[in-house]
Amino acid sequence: MTTTLTDAIAPRVSTRTRRVFVPLALLAILMAAIGFWPGYFGPVLAGTKAKTLLVHAHALVFVGWLAMFATQAALAATGRIALHMKLGPWLFLFGGVLIVTGILTTLGRFEADVASGNSALAARRLFAPLRDMAVFTPLLVVGWIYRRRPEAHKRIMLVATNVLLVAAVSRMQFLGTPPAPWIMLLLWPLPTYIAMVHDFVTMRLVHSAYVIGVFAMVAMQLVSPFRRTDTWIEFSTWLAAFYH
Repeated sequence: MTTTLTDAIAPRVSTRTRRVFVPLALLAILMAAIGFWPGYFGPVLAGTKAKTLLVHAHALVFVGWLAMFATQAALAATGRIALHMKLGPWLFLFGGVLIVTGILTTLGRFEADVASGNSALAARRLFAPLRDMAVFTPLLVVGWIYRRRPEAHKRIMLVATNVLLVAAVSRMQFLGTPPAPWIMLLLWPLPTYIAMVHDFVTMRLVHSAYVIGVFAMVAMQLVSPFRRTDTWIEFSTWLAAFYH
C-alpha cells in the first residue's frame, strides 16, 4: 500500500489540532471566572449575596459544562478517544440540562422583575438569555450530528462553548457597563479567533464551523437592540400576563 505525503502529514496536523483545544478550554474557564466573579462567585463564596436555588443550580450546571468540555478536550489531546466518545453522550445530555436550567432561571428572574413592577427591566433582561439559548441549542444538536466527524465536531463544540461566554464577557465591568459592541466582538469570540489562527497556521485554511460561529456571534450582537423594540415589549407584556 502506498502512503502519500498527505497521509503522512494529516495525523501530525490532527494531533496538533487536538492539543490546542486544551488551552482554549482553559481560556474559556478563565473568561467565565473573570466575568462572573464580581457578581456571583466572589459574593457567594464570601457569603455576602444570596441567590435563589435555581440560580445556584444554573451556575453549577454551567461550571459543570466548562469542566466537562475541558475534560473532553484533554482526553482527545492525550489520545484517549474511546473514553472521550464514551463520555460524549453525557456531555450532550448535560448540554440539554444547561438549556433547561438557563430558560427556567431566565423565566424565574422575569417573574421577579414583573412582580416588582419593573416591566421595562423585565423585558430587557428576558431577551439576552433566550437569544443565547436559541443559538447554543442548534450548535449542540449539530455537534451531536457530527460526532462521528471529529474535525467538524470538536470545532462546533468549541464554538458552542464560546457562545455561552457572552454573559460572562458582558459582565466584565472594566470593559464598560455594558461593554461597547466592538469590545464585545473583540474579546468575546477570542477562543474562536485563536482557533481560526491556529487552523490557518497549521493547515492554511479556516474551518467553516469557525466562520459560521463568528457570524452567529456577530448576529447575536446585532439583534441586541431588538429587546427595546415595541414588538419585544408587547411579547414580554403578553408573557407577563401569565404571572399575574
